[in-house]
Amino acid sequence: MITPADDYPLHQDARPFRDPGTHRNLYDRFFFCGYPTGPDADGTTYFAMAFGQYVGRNICDGAFSVITDGVQHSVRGSRLLGSDRLDLQVGPVQIEIVEPMRTLRVHIDDSLIRGTLTFTARGPGFEEPHYRWAPGNLTVFDITRMTQNGLWEGSLEVAGKRIEVTPDWRGTRDRSWGIRPVGPPEPNLAPDGPPPSFYWLWAPMNFEDMNVIFDVNENRDQTRWHENAMIAPVDPASQPTRGTHTYDLQWKPGTRAAAAFATTFQIAGTATRIELEPITTFYMQGIGYTHPTWGHGYFVGANERTSDSRVLSEVDPADLANHHVQHLCRATRNDGSIGWGLLEILVRGPHDGAGFTSWADLAP
Repeated sequence: MITPADDYPLHQDARPFRDPGTHRNLYDRFFFCGYPTGPDADGTTYFAMAFGQYVGRNICDGAFSVITDGVQHSVRGSRLLGSDRLDLQVGPVQIEIVEPMRTLRVHIDDSLIRGTLTFTARGPGFEEPHYRWAPGNLTVFDITRMTQNGLWEGSLEVAGKRIEVTPDWRGTRDRSWGIRPVGPPEPNLAPDGPPPSFYWLWAPMNFEDMNVIFDVNENRDQTRWHENAMIAPVDPASQPTRGTHTYDLQWKPGTRAAAAFATTFQIAGTATRIELEPITTFYMQGIGYTHPTWGHGYFVGANERTSDSRVLSEVDPADLANHHVQHLCRATRNDGSIGWGLLEILVRGPHDGAGFTSWADLAP
């Protein structure tokens, strides 16, 4: 059970790193996203990547997906995790930690998507408030999460088209680990109250002079079980400042996606309003989230990979697998500053504020 990861003095208990204890749903994940922000940026190009280890299920999976010319191209890989937690390659994707909390590099090697991209931090890591969600008798989420904004540089070749990723490309990465539902649902579970609703909004933003993060989780009755509002200067060594927020989300008819979004932060006695204009919708199943076959922690084989391309105008927003989205957005601050960011939305089940009364409801 001893592995190369055990040579680092990072243990928190008596178990070796490879031992998940009794936690079948233990996970450890990387997420990355990026987009151009230069003077010619029109919000139509966007990429994201996910990489996860599921120690209790002996599975590692990863995916990279990019939107260009109205098509979302995705490559995915899955394998048995094995004993080496420091092996950060699966199928067509690989992560290289050059300098922790400062520089990371991702590699993609597939006939559909190929390239190398380097992420350099432009702000500190935002340590988000701890996520713990127990809608019934069991704890469903018990998660630590860190989010960080940065710059990208490198190049991609996507479906035969070369994309130069220059330092005016910005984006966000996060690291999260703990317990959350992964893999197929556990069989033969006794009822634990009514099916819980899940409401999740997350919006990291890049401005010239600051980094911003917003998130909220709500119960059906709009009470919040998690929320976050933080800003930080453009300096990886800086300290974030935390406050509170209100928000307004206008739903796009016939979807569970946004038509418009605005939030007002109250930090140190100052109100800052930010409006997000959704431009491009990225479907999260491209990197495994809600994917019916290649979902996170699903066993698809000892060493498998797949790829696909989806024309965005042909995607059915009513399909439950397409309800988890990220919008690439132009961000406007109340002082006139213009930035870019993303708005992630996952709303499952009823929600009084949105007017959803069932799992299948869409915005009127």
